[in-house]
Amino acid sequence: MQKRHSSLIVCAACGGIFGRVSVLADKLLITKQGDRLITAWTEDGRICRLQAEPLEGDGILGNIYVGKVRNIVKNINAAFVEFRKGQMGYLPLQASSCPIATDSVVHGQGRVLIGDEILVQVEREAVKTKPPTLTGRLEFAGKYVVLTAGGHGVFLSKKIKDRAVREEMSEFLSACCRGKGYALLARTNSVGTSKEELEREIAELESCYQDVVSRGKHMAQFTCLHRALPAYLDSIQGMYRDRAVEVLTDDEWVYGSVRDFLERRGWSDAPEPVLWNPEHGKMDAVFNISRTVEKALQPKVWLKSGAYLVIQPTEALVSIDVNTGKAVSKKKDVQKNFLKVNLEAAREIAVQIRLRNLSGIILVDFIDMLSKEANQELLAVFRGELGRDPVPTSLVDMTKLGLVELTRKKVRKPFYEQLREDRV
Repeated sequence: MQKRHSSLIVCAACGGIFGRVSVLADKLLITKQGDRLITAWTEDGRICRLQAEPLEGDGILGNIYVGKVRNIVKNINAAFVEFRKGQMGYLPLQASSCPIATDSVVHGQGRVLIGDEILVQVEREAVKTKPPTLTGRLEFAGKYVVLTAGGHGVFLSKKIKDRAVREEMSEFLSACCRGKGYALLARTNSVGTSKEELEREIAELESCYQDVVSRGKHMAQFTCLHRALPAYLDSIQGMYRDRAVEVLTDDEWVYGSVRDFLERRGWSDAPEPVLWNPEHGKMDAVFNISRTVEKALQPKVWLKSGAYLVIQPTEALVSIDVNTGKAVSKKKDVQKNFLKVNLEAAREIAVQIRLRNLSGIILVDFIDMLSKEANQELLAVFRGELGRDPVPTSLVDMTKLGLVELTRKKVRKPFYEQLREDRV
């Protein structure tokens, strides 16, 4: 275990020293609220990301199924595949992605025909009226690498900046997957990991991939061949090694589940989970979890300056409006005040996007500024804040109307939809 400067937390169940909680380390908080499980990330003492999932849920994101092609729509180059009984998914038909057929029959150049049984993985959850998005290029994620079936070559996380490390990692992974019919992606966690550990994980992922393909050829349609990790365990698997992250929970069942998961994986560098001691107060109150959840569902967000944001998700996009509110300067240089408010808003918007899991097209209406240099400074700061997001986010530009355009990859549902689904 990594040594940390920390204060002791005493386990209420066993009465002994059970774990250590760093005062400064980022944290992954897991708690039950009613019939759902809330996972919350903290950075610099503030919750920056929320995830909700039903306790007895039947999540589909990342699962692999034996699907049956029900329709081909040529003008959008896509197929609609029934992957669970009565549930359809949208499958883009890309030339570079050929789904694995259960009967091993490939219709010239990887064509997919109505009636085919193919292996598909849920790539994105259903959002509003749109069905889940499927892919025929199956992915198996580990802590250090991701194996992609049917792909070729090696890819590295953009967060790996060191050129020498990238070259060495690329050469090593290329040797591991050469001629095996799959591609490998090195995650940020792979930096500093021994080659033996990487080889062990690659062998495990390859075995899982081969098992799924083998069983898929003999199983009935709509069978789930591979079930993805619950969101809270997936969060632990994706944590970065270069950041001190500690896992806290106030639920004994969750604590046992996390410990079992880490022991099965055999990760020597994994953070040891800590069972919260109720003598220190309620974890929910100490970390302000319920209050943060409540605020994340409200359209208005107040800033310290007295300005505020209005966040409105719609069917097509998310609009965010910046208002001066009470932050009205009586000084002559109003433009400087506008820049100050806009910079504060940019930092808060980057947090709110992660917190609420907003995705797709996002338009931000900042306060209009006359100076070109001020607008450039605003975009530079905003782009830097968005760069902290682990989900791919791109700031496109500022339009002629002064709206800032950005896009964020859609993976899971927005937080407000996760809660609404749990309550149905």
